[in-house]
Amino acid sequence: MIVSASRRTDIPAFYSRWFFNRLREGYVLVRNPAAPRRISRISLGPEDVDGIVFWTKNPAPMLDKLDLLREYAYYFQFTLTPYGREVESGLPSKNRVILPAFRRLADKIGPQRVIWRYDPIFLSRTYTLDHHLRTFEKMARRLAPFTNKCIISFLDYYHDTARKMADLELLPFPPALQRQLAAQMAEIARSQGLQLETCAEAMDLQDLGIGHARCVDARLLGKLLDCELEVGKDKQQRPACGCAESADIGAYGSCPGGCRYCYAGPWTGFSAHDPASPLLLGQVGPEDVIVPRASRSLRSGQLRFDI
Repeated sequence: MIVSASRRTDIPAFYSRWFFNRLREGYVLVRNPAAPRRISRISLGPEDVDGIVFWTKNPAPMLDKLDLLREYAYYFQFTLTPYGREVESGLPSKNRVILPAFRRLADKIGPQRVIWRYDPIFLSRTYTLDHHLRTFEKMARRLAPFTNKCIISFLDYYHDTARKMADLELLPFPPALQRQLAAQMAEIARSQGLQLETCAEAMDLQDLGIGHARCVDARLLGKLLDCELEVGKDKQQRPACGCAESADIGAYGSCPGGCRYCYAGPWTGFSAHDPASPLLLGQVGPEDVIVPRASRSLRSGQLRFDI
């Protein structure tokens, strides 16, 4: 199976110690968000995991431990946006920490395995169309030697997104304006040799040279493994999402990143986290039911030939 680590929280930035503990133990426990007393036991053994997708805004805490992943195929979805601390309050300096970490990660594992995410995009009195274009071009020039692809998306309003972002003075961002921005970003990306794709966007931008992303990408993992992976689309995601099916090992409400646009719920605090626990948050209780998650290799057994 493919492991997602994690859409729900930034494991590389805040929970790398816990993650490597779980890797050493060979399994992880994950609560069902819809039925919290039901816990899945997911194997992390190399024989069961066909690949790992890391989602992060700061992989620095993991960079000296990547050799512990040598038995696994993996890559990083790395979010790097133009927003300041009034939007992303929990991040260290982008110039001093995040950008050097991006370059260092790519130097270690190769640009193919570091995918830049410039998302979600919104407009405000500070972050105007012109601001996005200027900043995106600067970032693309700096990051192009260290990645092959950039994935974009436009802000979706979930739960209390509007309330959390109210004082940022968001501006209307209709589809026509989104398309205009995407077209100009595509030109910038091409000029830097970057492939531009959209994440979970129903809007068709193929005529602009912008494809639909598969952020959990069985094709990329297949290339890393030198074989095809037989896996279907993840039916638990939004209809426009192109991701392959995966097992997410994160927990909602566990990210202290402080991003105002976050879709994963408010942070509940580190007090519930124990790096030695098989659960990311808390411990197994007497009323919990642990159910082993069935796993099978997705590998077709046929070698991959790229022409």
